[in-house]
Amino acid sequence: MVELKVLFATSEVAPLVKTGGLADVSGALPAALRALGTDVRVLVPGYNPVIAQLAQYQVVAQFDELPGFPSSRLLSGALPSGVPLLVLDCPSLYQREGGPYQNVHGKDWADNALRFGLLSRVAALLGSSASPLAWHPDLVHCNDWQTGLAPAFLHFEPGAAPGIISIHNLAFQGNFPPETVQQLGLPPSCYSIDGVEFYGNMSFLKAGLFYADHITTVSPNYAREIQQEQLGFGMQGLLARRSSSLTGILNGIDTDEWNPATDSHLARTYSRAKMSGKAANKKALQKKLGLDSEPDIPLLGVVSRFTHQKGLDLLLEIAPRLIELPVQLAMLGTGDAAMQKTAKDLSHLYPGQIGVMVGFDEGLSHQIEAGADMFVMPSRFEPCGLNQLYSQRYGTPPIVHATGGLADSVVDCTAATLSDGTASGFSFDGMSAENLYGTIARAVGLYQDKRKWSALCNNCMAKDFSWQRSAEAYRAVYAKVLGHG
Repeated sequence: MVELKVLFATSEVAPLVKTGGLADVSGALPAALRALGTDVRVLVPGYNPVIAQLAQYQVVAQFDELPGFPSSRLLSGALPSGVPLLVLDCPSLYQREGGPYQNVHGKDWADNALRFGLLSRVAALLGSSASPLAWHPDLVHCNDWQTGLAPAFLHFEPGAAPGIISIHNLAFQGNFPPETVQQLGLPPSCYSIDGVEFYGNMSFLKAGLFYADHITTVSPNYAREIQQEQLGFGMQGLLARRSSSLTGILNGIDTDEWNPATDSHLARTYSRAKMSGKAANKKALQKKLGLDSEPDIPLLGVVSRFTHQKGLDLLLEIAPRLIELPVQLAMLGTGDAAMQKTAKDLSHLYPGQIGVMVGFDEGLSHQIEAGADMFVMPSRFEPCGLNQLYSQRYGTPPIVHATGGLADSVVDCTAATLSDGTASGFSFDGMSAENLYGTIARAVGLYQDKRKWSALCNNCMAKDFSWQRSAEAYRAVYAKVLGHG
Protein backbone atom coordinates (compact mmCIF):
# COMPACT_ATOMS: atom_id res chain seq x y z
CA MET A 1 0.00 0.00 0.00
CA VAL A 2 1.32 3.46 -0.97
CA GLU A 3 2.57 5.53 1.96
CA LEU A 4 0.58 8.76 2.19
CA LYS A 5 1.29 12.01 4.03
CA VAL A 6 -1.84 14.01 4.86
CA LEU A 7 -2.32 17.40 6.52
CA PHE A 8 -5.71 17.34 8.27
CA ALA A 9 -6.88 20.95 8.74
CA THR A 10 -9.73 21.54 11.16
CA SER A 11 -11.18 24.24 13.42
CA GLU A 12 -11.73 21.86 16.37
CA VAL A 13 -10.43 18.52 17.56
CA ALA A 14 -11.45 16.31 20.48
CA PRO A 15 -10.51 16.15 23.26
CA LEU A 16 -8.81 19.57 23.16
CA VAL A 17 -11.69 21.70 21.87
CA LYS A 18 -15.18 20.61 20.87
CA THR A 19 -18.48 22.19 19.85
CA GLY A 20 -19.90 19.27 17.85
CA GLY A 21 -19.32 16.24 15.67
CA LEU A 22 -16.49 17.82 13.68
CA ALA A 23 -14.26 17.61 16.76
CA ASP A 24 -15.05 13.92 17.20
CA VAL A 25 -14.18 13.20 13.56
CA SER A 26 -11.01 15.29 13.78
CA GLY A 27 -9.89 13.37 16.85
CA ALA A 28 -10.80 9.87 15.67
CA LEU A 29 -10.28 9.75 11.89
CA PRO A 30 -6.59 10.81 11.89
CA ALA A 31 -5.87 8.20 14.57
CA ALA A 32 -7.60 5.51 12.51
CA LEU A 33 -5.72 6.61 9.39
CA ARG A 34 -2.41 6.42 11.22
CA ALA A 35 -3.30 2.89 12.33
CA LEU A 36 -3.55 2.06 8.62
CA GLY A 37 -0.07 3.44 7.99
CA THR A 38 -0.99 6.96 6.86
CA ASP A 39 1.23 9.80 8.10
CA VAL A 40 -1.45 12.28 9.24
CA ARG A 41 -0.81 15.53 11.07
CA VAL A 42 -3.64 17.68 12.42
CA LEU A 43 -3.60 21.47 12.07
CA VAL A 44 -5.82 23.39 14.53
CA PRO A 45 -5.98 27.00 15.84
CA GLY A 46 -4.30 27.76 19.16
CA TYR A 47 -7.38 28.58 21.21
CA ASN A 48 -6.93 28.92 24.98
CA PRO A 49 -7.92 25.31 25.79
CA VAL A 50 -5.66 23.96 23.03
CA ILE A 51 -2.61 25.85 24.27
CA ALA A 52 -3.43 24.95 27.90
CA GLN A 53 -3.52 21.22 27.09
CA LEU A 54 -0.30 21.09 25.09
CA ALA A 55 1.92 19.07 27.42
CA GLN A 56 5.03 20.03 25.47
CA TYR A 57 5.66 21.65 22.14
CA GLN A 58 8.28 23.09 19.82
CA VAL A 59 8.07 26.23 17.71
CA VAL A 60 8.59 24.95 14.16
CA ALA A 61 7.73 27.96 12.02
CA GLN A 62 7.11 31.70 12.15
CA PHE A 63 4.78 33.55 9.77
CA ASP A 64 5.49 37.29 9.74
CA GLU A 65 4.82 38.20 6.13
CA LEU A 66 1.49 36.71 5.11
CA PRO A 67 -0.28 39.70 3.44
CA GLY A 68 -3.35 40.83 5.34
CA PHE A 69 -2.72 38.64 8.38
CA PRO A 70 -1.12 39.28 11.79
CA SER A 71 2.08 37.49 12.72
CA SER A 72 1.68 33.92 13.89
CA ARG A 73 3.76 30.87 14.59
CA LEU A 74 3.39 27.12 14.31
CA LEU A 75 3.78 24.86 17.33
CA SER A 76 4.38 21.13 17.08
CA GLY A 77 2.93 18.76 19.70
CA ALA A 78 0.70 15.72 19.89
CA LEU A 79 -2.88 14.74 20.65
CA PRO A 80 -3.45 12.33 23.57
CA SER A 81 -3.88 9.60 20.93
CA GLY A 82 -0.32 10.23 19.76
CA VAL A 83 -1.36 11.84 16.47
CA PRO A 84 1.07 14.68 15.65
CA LEU A 85 -0.48 18.10 16.16
CA LEU A 86 0.35 21.42 14.52
CA VAL A 87 -1.07 24.39 16.43
CA LEU A 88 -1.46 27.76 14.72
CA ASP A 89 -0.53 30.17 17.49
CA CYS A 90 -1.87 33.69 16.96
CA PRO A 91 -2.97 35.12 20.34
CA SER A 92 -4.70 38.18 18.85
CA LEU A 93 -7.06 35.92 16.86
CA TYR A 94 -7.50 32.79 18.92
CA GLN A 95 -6.74 33.33 22.61
CA ARG A 96 -10.02 34.78 23.83
CA GLU A 97 -12.72 34.03 26.36
CA GLY A 98 -15.59 32.29 24.62
CA GLY A 99 -15.85 29.52 22.05
CA PRO A 100 -14.05 28.83 18.79
CA TYR A 101 -16.65 30.69 16.72
CA GLN A 102 -18.62 32.84 19.13
CA ASN A 103 -18.06 35.08 22.14
CA VAL A 104 -19.41 34.44 25.64
CA HIS A 105 -22.72 36.05 24.59
CA GLY A 106 -23.24 33.60 21.72
CA LYS A 107 -22.45 36.12 18.97
CA ASP A 108 -20.13 35.26 16.09
CA TRP A 109 -16.68 36.81 16.40
CA ALA A 110 -16.66 39.87 14.12
CA ASP A 111 -13.28 38.87 12.65
CA ASN A 112 -14.09 35.22 11.90
CA ALA A 113 -13.16 35.75 8.24
CA LEU A 114 -9.65 36.78 9.30
CA ARG A 115 -9.40 34.06 11.96
CA PHE A 116 -10.28 31.22 9.63
CA GLY A 117 -8.77 32.89 6.60
CA LEU A 118 -5.43 32.58 8.39
CA LEU A 119 -6.09 28.93 9.24
CA SER A 120 -6.86 28.23 5.57
CA ARG A 121 -3.87 30.25 4.36
CA VAL A 122 -1.43 28.37 6.59
CA ALA A 123 -2.95 25.00 5.64
CA ALA A 124 -2.34 25.85 1.98
CA LEU A 125 1.16 27.13 2.68
CA LEU A 126 2.07 23.87 4.43
CA GLY A 127 0.75 22.03 1.38
CA SER A 128 2.90 24.03 -1.03
CA SER A 129 6.55 24.03 -2.08
CA ALA A 130 7.02 27.20 0.01
CA SER A 131 6.29 25.36 3.27
CA PRO A 132 8.82 26.06 6.04
CA LEU A 133 8.55 22.45 7.26
CA ALA A 134 10.70 19.54 6.13
CA TRP A 135 7.55 17.41 6.15
CA HIS A 136 5.50 17.93 2.98
CA PRO A 137 2.01 16.44 2.72
CA ASP A 138 0.87 14.66 -0.41
CA LEU A 139 -2.63 15.96 0.21
CA VAL A 140 -4.42 18.57 2.35
CA HIS A 141 -7.70 17.39 3.90
CA CYS A 142 -9.92 20.34 4.87
CA ASN A 143 -13.11 20.31 6.93
CA ASP A 144 -16.19 22.54 6.75
CA TRP A 145 -16.22 26.24 5.97
CA GLN A 146 -13.53 27.20 8.49
CA THR A 147 -10.85 25.66 6.27
CA GLY A 148 -12.80 26.08 3.04
CA LEU A 149 -10.47 28.72 1.63
CA ALA A 150 -7.50 26.34 1.74
CA PRO A 151 -8.36 24.66 -1.60
CA ALA A 152 -8.66 28.13 -3.16
CA PHE A 153 -5.27 29.20 -1.79
CA LEU A 154 -3.81 25.86 -2.96
CA HIS A 155 -5.22 26.44 -6.44
CA PHE A 156 -3.25 29.69 -6.76
CA GLU A 157 -0.10 28.39 -5.01
CA PRO A 158 2.75 27.06 -7.17
CA GLY A 159 3.75 23.45 -6.54
CA ALA A 160 0.81 22.79 -4.21
CA ALA A 161 -0.54 19.43 -3.11
CA PRO A 162 -4.13 18.58 -4.05
CA GLY A 163 -6.84 19.41 -1.54
CA ILE A 164 -10.07 17.73 -0.54
CA ILE A 165 -12.85 19.10 1.64
CA SER A 166 -15.25 17.24 3.92
CA ILE A 167 -18.74 18.65 4.52
CA HIS A 168 -19.96 17.91 8.03
CA ASN A 169 -22.98 20.21 7.78
CA LEU A 170 -23.75 22.18 4.62
CA ALA A 171 -25.96 24.63 6.53
CA PHE A 172 -22.88 26.44 7.91
CA GLN A 173 -21.13 28.21 5.02
CA GLY A 174 -18.90 31.04 6.22
CA ASN A 175 -20.35 33.82 4.06
CA PHE A 176 -18.77 37.29 4.26
CA PRO A 177 -18.84 40.61 2.33
CA PRO A 178 -17.16 40.71 -1.12
CA GLU A 179 -14.27 42.92 0.09
CA THR A 180 -13.11 39.96 2.22
CA VAL A 181 -11.58 38.44 -0.94
CA GLN A 182 -9.02 41.23 -1.22
CA GLN A 183 -8.50 41.48 2.53
CA LEU A 184 -7.47 37.81 2.70
CA GLY A 185 -5.12 38.02 -0.26
CA LEU A 186 -7.05 36.03 -2.84
CA PRO A 187 -6.94 37.23 -6.46
CA PRO A 188 -9.93 39.40 -7.45
CA SER A 189 -10.59 37.07 -10.38
CA CYS A 190 -11.81 34.34 -8.04
CA TYR A 191 -14.79 36.47 -7.02
CA SER A 192 -17.15 35.07 -9.63
CA ILE A 193 -19.79 32.38 -9.91
CA ASP A 194 -16.93 30.08 -10.96
CA GLY A 195 -15.09 30.76 -7.73
CA VAL A 196 -15.92 32.08 -4.27
CA GLU A 197 -18.91 34.31 -5.08
CA PHE A 198 -22.19 33.16 -3.53
CA TYR A 199 -25.32 35.31 -3.87
CA GLY A 200 -23.42 38.59 -3.56
CA ASN A 201 -21.05 37.46 -0.82
CA MET A 202 -17.84 35.50 -0.73
CA SER A 203 -18.26 32.05 0.75
CA PHE A 204 -15.55 29.99 2.42
CA LEU A 205 -17.53 26.80 1.86
CA LYS A 206 -18.29 27.60 -1.80
CA ALA A 207 -14.55 28.16 -2.29
CA GLY A 208 -13.81 24.72 -0.92
CA LEU A 209 -16.50 23.02 -2.97
CA PHE A 210 -15.40 24.75 -6.18
CA TYR A 211 -11.61 24.45 -5.89
CA ALA A 212 -11.11 21.16 -4.03
CA ASP A 213 -9.93 18.18 -6.04
CA HIS A 214 -12.52 16.03 -4.30
CA ILE A 215 -15.43 16.51 -1.90
CA THR A 216 -16.50 14.10 0.81
CA THR A 217 -19.41 14.21 3.20
CA VAL A 218 -20.38 12.19 6.21
CA SER A 219 -22.83 9.68 4.75
CA PRO A 220 -23.71 8.34 1.28
CA ASN A 221 -27.35 9.41 1.55
CA TYR A 222 -26.43 12.96 2.62
CA ALA A 223 -24.17 13.15 -0.45
CA ARG A 224 -27.27 12.58 -2.57
CA GLU A 225 -29.53 14.87 -0.53
CA ILE A 226 -27.28 17.93 -0.78
CA GLN A 227 -27.51 17.81 -4.57
CA GLN A 228 -31.23 18.62 -4.25
CA GLU A 229 -32.83 21.97 -3.42
CA GLN A 230 -34.39 20.92 -0.09
CA LEU A 231 -31.05 20.26 1.64
CA GLY A 232 -28.64 21.94 -0.77
CA PHE A 233 -28.73 25.36 0.98
CA GLY A 234 -28.07 27.07 -2.34
CA MET A 235 -25.04 24.90 -3.14
CA GLN A 236 -27.01 22.08 -4.82
CA GLY A 237 -26.22 23.16 -8.40
CA LEU A 238 -22.47 23.19 -7.82
CA LEU A 239 -22.60 19.90 -5.93
CA ALA A 240 -24.65 18.24 -8.66
CA ARG A 241 -22.13 19.41 -11.27
CA ARG A 242 -19.34 17.95 -9.13
CA SER A 243 -21.16 14.70 -8.34
CA SER A 244 -18.42 12.57 -9.92
CA SER A 245 -16.00 14.10 -7.38
CA LEU A 246 -18.34 13.73 -4.39
CA THR A 247 -18.17 10.74 -2.03
CA GLY A 248 -20.28 10.03 1.04
CA ILE A 249 -18.49 8.13 3.83
CA LEU A 250 -20.39 7.28 7.01
CA ASN A 251 -18.63 8.43 10.16
CA GLY A 252 -17.41 5.87 12.65
CA ILE A 253 -17.53 6.01 16.43
CA ASP A 254 -14.96 5.56 19.17
CA THR A 255 -15.61 1.91 20.01
CA ASP A 256 -13.45 2.13 23.12
CA GLU A 257 -15.33 5.06 24.64
CA TRP A 258 -18.69 3.67 23.54
CA ASN A 259 -18.47 0.06 24.68
CA PRO A 260 -21.14 -1.36 27.02
CA ALA A 261 -18.72 -4.09 28.10
CA THR A 262 -16.27 -1.58 29.62
CA ASP A 263 -18.24 1.67 30.06
CA SER A 264 -17.46 3.10 33.51
CA HIS A 265 -20.56 5.33 33.40
CA LEU A 266 -22.91 2.33 33.60
CA ALA A 267 -24.53 0.74 36.64
CA ARG A 268 -23.55 -2.62 35.17
CA THR A 269 -21.58 -3.51 32.07
CA TYR A 270 -22.94 -5.95 29.52
CA SER A 271 -22.17 -7.36 26.09
CA ARG A 272 -23.83 -8.94 23.10
CA ALA A 273 -23.05 -12.38 24.56
CA LYS A 274 -24.33 -11.43 28.02
CA MET A 275 -27.18 -8.93 27.85
CA SER A 276 -28.49 -9.42 31.40
CA GLY A 277 -26.80 -6.22 32.62
CA LYS A 278 -29.02 -4.05 30.43
CA ALA A 279 -31.97 -4.46 32.81
CA ALA A 280 -29.88 -3.12 35.70
CA ASN A 281 -29.06 -0.02 33.66
CA LYS A 282 -32.74 0.55 32.90
CA LYS A 283 -33.57 0.36 36.60
CA ALA A 284 -30.72 2.76 37.49
CA LEU A 285 -31.79 5.23 34.78
CA GLN A 286 -35.40 5.15 35.97
CA LYS A 287 -34.25 5.91 39.49
CA LYS A 288 -31.93 8.73 38.41
CA LEU A 289 -34.63 10.52 36.40
CA GLY A 290 -37.46 9.90 38.89
CA LEU A 291 -39.30 7.40 36.70
CA ASP A 292 -41.39 4.57 38.06
CA SER A 293 -39.47 1.31 38.37
CA GLU A 294 -41.34 -0.56 35.66
CA PRO A 295 -39.19 -3.26 34.02
CA ASP A 296 -41.82 -4.20 31.40
CA ILE A 297 -42.84 -0.74 30.16
CA PRO A 298 -40.60 0.27 27.23
CA LEU A 299 -38.33 3.20 28.06
CA LEU A 300 -37.60 5.61 25.20
CA GLY A 301 -34.33 7.54 25.38
CA VAL A 302 -33.45 10.93 23.86
CA VAL A 303 -30.06 12.68 23.90
CA SER A 304 -30.25 15.68 21.60
CA ARG A 305 -30.15 19.39 21.05
CA PHE A 306 -33.63 20.81 21.51
CA THR A 307 -33.93 22.29 18.02
CA HIS A 308 -36.27 22.23 15.06
CA GLN A 309 -33.69 20.29 13.02
CA LYS A 310 -33.75 17.43 15.53
CA GLY A 311 -37.53 17.03 15.26
CA LEU A 312 -38.10 17.05 19.01
CA ASP A 313 -41.09 19.37 18.58
CA LEU A 314 -42.93 16.41 17.03
CA LEU A 315 -41.93 14.08 19.86
CA LEU A 316 -43.10 16.57 22.49
CA GLU A 317 -46.37 17.01 20.58
CA ILE A 318 -47.20 13.30 20.74
CA ALA A 319 -45.76 12.63 24.22
CA PRO A 320 -49.20 12.50 25.95
CA ARG A 321 -50.38 9.89 23.42
CA LEU A 322 -47.18 7.89 23.85
CA ILE A 323 -47.68 7.68 27.61
CA GLU A 324 -50.99 5.90 26.89
CA LEU A 325 -49.27 3.11 24.90
CA PRO A 326 -47.70 2.93 27.56
CA VAL A 327 -44.06 4.08 27.40
CA GLN A 328 -41.69 6.08 29.55
CA LEU A 329 -39.51 8.93 28.24
CA ALA A 330 -35.96 9.81 29.38
CA MET A 331 -34.73 13.05 27.81
CA LEU A 332 -31.40 14.87 28.02
CA GLY A 333 -30.57 17.97 26.02
CA THR A 334 -30.39 21.71 25.74
CA GLY A 335 -31.27 24.29 23.12
CA ASP A 336 -34.48 26.13 22.24
CA ALA A 337 -35.88 27.66 25.44
CA ALA A 338 -39.54 27.09 24.51
CA MET A 339 -38.85 23.44 23.69
CA GLN A 340 -36.98 22.98 26.97
CA LYS A 341 -39.92 24.46 28.86
CA THR A 342 -42.39 22.17 27.07
CA ALA A 343 -40.30 19.13 27.96
CA LYS A 344 -40.05 20.21 31.60
CA ASP A 345 -43.79 20.92 31.75
CA LEU A 346 -44.50 17.43 30.43
CA SER A 347 -42.26 15.89 33.10
CA HIS A 348 -44.31 17.70 35.79
CA LEU A 349 -47.57 16.71 34.12
CA TYR A 350 -46.55 13.05 33.91
CA PRO A 351 -44.35 12.40 36.96
CA GLY A 352 -42.87 8.93 37.00
CA GLN A 353 -43.42 8.59 33.25
CA ILE A 354 -41.40 11.42 31.70
CA GLY A 355 -37.98 12.40 33.05
CA VAL A 356 -36.13 15.41 31.64
CA MET A 357 -32.69 16.83 32.38
CA VAL A 358 -31.82 20.10 30.65
CA GLY A 359 -28.10 20.54 30.00
CA PHE A 360 -25.18 18.39 28.90
CA ASP A 361 -24.08 15.41 30.97
CA GLU A 362 -21.65 12.98 29.36
CA GLY A 363 -22.23 10.25 31.94
CA LEU A 364 -26.00 10.49 31.66
CA SER A 365 -25.80 10.32 27.87
CA HIS A 366 -24.06 6.94 28.20
CA GLN A 367 -26.59 5.83 30.81
CA ILE A 368 -29.51 6.68 28.53
CA GLU A 369 -27.97 4.75 25.63
CA ALA A 370 -27.59 1.71 27.91
CA GLY A 371 -30.71 2.01 30.04
CA ALA A 372 -33.29 2.86 27.38
CA ASP A 373 -35.07 0.12 25.45
CA MET A 374 -35.29 2.30 22.32
CA PHE A 375 -33.65 5.54 21.23
CA VAL A 376 -35.70 8.23 19.44
CA MET A 377 -33.98 10.43 16.83
CA PRO A 378 -36.53 12.02 14.47
CA SER A 379 -34.23 14.57 12.81
CA ARG A 380 -35.58 16.55 9.89
CA PHE A 381 -32.10 16.28 8.38
CA GLU A 382 -28.96 14.63 9.74
CA PRO A 383 -25.71 14.61 7.74
CA CYS A 384 -24.46 11.57 9.67
CA GLY A 385 -25.61 11.41 13.27
CA LEU A 386 -23.77 9.56 16.03
CA ASN A 387 -26.37 8.66 18.63
CA GLN A 388 -28.07 6.14 16.37
CA LEU A 389 -24.67 4.43 16.06
CA TYR A 390 -24.10 4.50 19.82
CA SER A 391 -27.60 3.11 20.34
CA GLN A 392 -27.02 0.10 18.13
CA ARG A 393 -23.70 -0.59 19.85
CA TYR A 394 -25.58 -0.61 23.18
CA GLY A 395 -28.38 -2.89 21.94
CA THR A 396 -30.91 -0.04 22.01
CA PRO A 397 -32.76 -0.04 18.65
CA PRO A 398 -33.08 3.50 17.29
CA ILE A 399 -36.28 5.03 15.92
CA VAL A 400 -35.32 7.49 13.17
CA HIS A 401 -36.56 9.63 10.31
CA ALA A 402 -35.07 8.14 7.13
CA THR A 403 -32.73 10.98 6.21
CA GLY A 404 -28.98 11.42 5.73
CA GLY A 405 -26.80 9.13 7.80
CA LEU A 406 -29.83 7.86 9.71
CA ALA A 407 -31.09 6.19 6.54
CA ASP A 408 -27.64 4.75 5.84
CA SER A 409 -27.09 3.26 9.28
CA VAL A 410 -30.49 2.03 10.47
CA VAL A 411 -32.28 -0.83 8.68
CA ASP A 412 -36.03 -0.70 9.29
CA CYS A 413 -37.39 -3.70 11.16
CA THR A 414 -39.82 -5.67 9.03
CA ALA A 415 -40.64 -9.36 8.94
CA ALA A 416 -38.16 -9.76 6.08
CA THR A 417 -35.26 -7.79 7.62
CA LEU A 418 -35.77 -9.44 11.00
CA SER A 419 -35.68 -12.82 9.28
CA ASP A 420 -32.49 -12.12 7.30
CA GLY A 421 -30.72 -10.56 10.30
CA THR A 422 -30.31 -7.03 8.89
CA ALA A 423 -32.99 -5.21 10.94
CA SER A 424 -31.43 -2.74 13.37
CA GLY A 425 -34.16 -0.27 14.29
CA PHE A 426 -37.26 1.50 13.02
CA SER A 427 -37.46 4.25 10.41
CA PHE A 428 -40.17 6.34 8.78
CA ASP A 429 -40.50 8.53 5.70
CA GLY A 430 -42.49 11.74 5.75
CA MET A 431 -41.75 14.11 8.60
CA SER A 432 -44.98 14.27 10.58
CA ALA A 433 -46.10 13.71 14.15
CA GLU A 434 -48.43 10.94 12.97
CA ASN A 435 -45.65 9.05 11.17
CA LEU A 436 -43.40 9.33 14.23
CA TYR A 437 -46.19 8.11 16.51
CA GLY A 438 -46.99 5.19 14.22
CA THR A 439 -43.35 4.10 14.10
CA ILE A 440 -42.96 4.25 17.88
CA ALA A 441 -46.19 2.28 18.27
CA ARG A 442 -44.84 -0.32 15.84
CA ALA A 443 -41.65 -0.60 17.91
CA VAL A 444 -43.62 -0.93 21.13
CA GLY A 445 -45.65 -3.70 19.52
CA LEU A 446 -42.53 -5.69 18.65
CA TYR A 447 -41.12 -5.08 22.15
CA GLN A 448 -43.88 -7.31 23.53
CA ASP A 449 -42.41 -10.28 21.63
CA LYS A 450 -39.28 -10.89 23.71
CA ARG A 451 -37.80 -13.40 21.25
CA LYS A 452 -38.03 -11.04 18.30
CA TRP A 453 -36.90 -8.07 20.38
CA SER A 454 -33.86 -10.00 21.56
CA ALA A 455 -32.99 -10.87 17.95
CA LEU A 456 -33.28 -7.20 16.96
CA CYS A 457 -31.00 -6.07 19.79
CA ASN A 458 -28.50 -8.76 18.82
CA ASN A 459 -28.50 -7.51 15.22
CA CYS A 460 -27.77 -3.98 16.45
CA MET A 461 -24.78 -5.03 18.53
CA ALA A 462 -23.34 -7.15 15.71
CA LYS A 463 -22.84 -4.11 13.43
CA ASP A 464 -19.39 -2.61 12.86
CA PHE A 465 -19.31 1.16 13.25
CA SER A 466 -15.57 1.39 13.96
CA TRP A 467 -13.46 4.15 12.45
CA GLN A 468 -11.30 1.58 10.63
CA ARG A 469 -14.04 1.02 8.05
CA SER A 470 -14.39 4.77 7.47
CA ALA A 471 -10.61 5.32 7.42
CA GLU A 472 -10.22 2.70 4.69
CA ALA A 473 -12.82 4.56 2.60
CA TYR A 474 -10.93 7.85 3.07
CA ARG A 475 -7.69 6.11 2.06
CA ALA A 476 -9.42 5.07 -1.16
CA VAL A 477 -10.43 8.70 -1.84
CA TYR A 478 -6.88 9.90 -1.18
CA ALA A 479 -5.50 7.26 -3.57
CA LYS A 480 -7.99 8.27 -6.26
CA VAL A 481 -7.10 11.96 -5.97
CA LEU A 482 -3.39 11.16 -6.11
CA GLY A 483 -3.82 8.83 -9.09
CA HIS A 484 -2.87 5.71 -7.13
CA GLY A 485 -6.11 3.86 -7.67
